Amino acid sequence: MRPRQNSCCFTGHRPNKLPWGYDESDPRCLALKRRISDSVESAYEEGFRHFLCGMAQGCDLYFCESVLALRQRHPEVSLEAVIPCPTQADTWPAAQRARYACLVSACNLETLVSAHYTPSCMLRRDRYMVDHAALLIAAFDGTAGGTRYTVEYAIRRGISIVDLSIE
Repeated sequence: MRPRQNSCCFTGHRPNKLPWGYDESDPRCLALKRRISDSVESAYEEGFRHFLCGMAQGCDLYFCESVLALRQRHPEVSLEAVIPCPTQADTWPAAQRARYACLVSACNLETLVSAHYTPSCMLRRDRYMVDHAALLIAAFDGTAGGTRYTVEYAIRRGISIVDLSIE
């Protein structure tokens, strides 16, 4: 178990809530990816060495890729894939499933939160990440859903939040 004070987690929207959807060449997406990368770098500079990612489509995968890039420069960085259930990516488009599989295999550690899908397994994953971190990086537009739940849970738990607002 990694010390919580050295751990950072992430929450963010899936493509259906992003103004650009799956178009990662959109300038707004590229700008968000830069902000995520900058936030990951800042977290590293502040002493964070372990990163937890919920591995959802969209912003989670951007975060995962940023941490993997950071780990190439700083091998002491570790990345934990926090997977809500074994079927998380089963219904995703083929390219996204392949990306997910590649990213999960590149992580240092996989934590499976639930042995099978349940209506609450995604929220269990989110709570696990917040409960094991001292910093939450959030790419969030304020709307209801899992990202908002995670931000509100982090506020209740008193962990620091870096807000990467999506407009």
